[in-house]
Amino acid sequence: MAIVQLHDKKFKPFITEKDIHSAVLKMVDKIQSDYEGMNPVFIGVLNGSFIIVADLVRQFIGDCEVSFVKMASYEGTNTTGVVNELIGLNQTIENRHVVIIEDIVDSGNTVEKLVELIGKDKPASVKIATLLFKPRAYQKTIPIDYVAIEVGNEFLVGYGLDYDGLGRNLKDIYIITE
Repeated sequence: MAIVQLHDKKFKPFITEKDIHSAVLKMVDKIQSDYEGMNPVFIGVLNGSFIIVADLVRQFIGDCEVSFVKMASYEGTNTTGVVNELIGLNQTIENRHVVIIEDIVDSGNTVEKLVELIGKDKPASVKIATLLFKPRAYQKTIPIDYVAIEVGNEFLVGYGLDYDGLGRNLKDIYIITE
């Protein structure tokens, strides 16, 4: 793994594809045991979660459904503090068990907004799963139920995460070099 340049920033290797895969498998095992025989609805948060959703769903044994919502709260490397719903949920989740899948949870603003929006549809339960969790940045009280990897507050790209549209296709996760 070499340094990569995306727009005006350089990123160095941080988490390997192999380590990501191992962490995702452990997280799927926990989700599997909690939802066996329940036909959960996995809701991915676009754009960043598309890879983790695909990897998680392919490992899940049993019936499940997948849907996506699109939320936006970042400009460049900074959160705006405002979460906008760009594409909403297009299926009924009333009395269904829902697992929201995020690529990364930092401040928790997106999680809070999603739980509020999804709660209006009266699901049986809602849990949160994330590939990456920044516990020092998290400012909300909603529990993050399934965490593959905890990280610091650094800006990361790869495995679905981007910097102004670039880097989502990187197989490993990279950290900004400053």
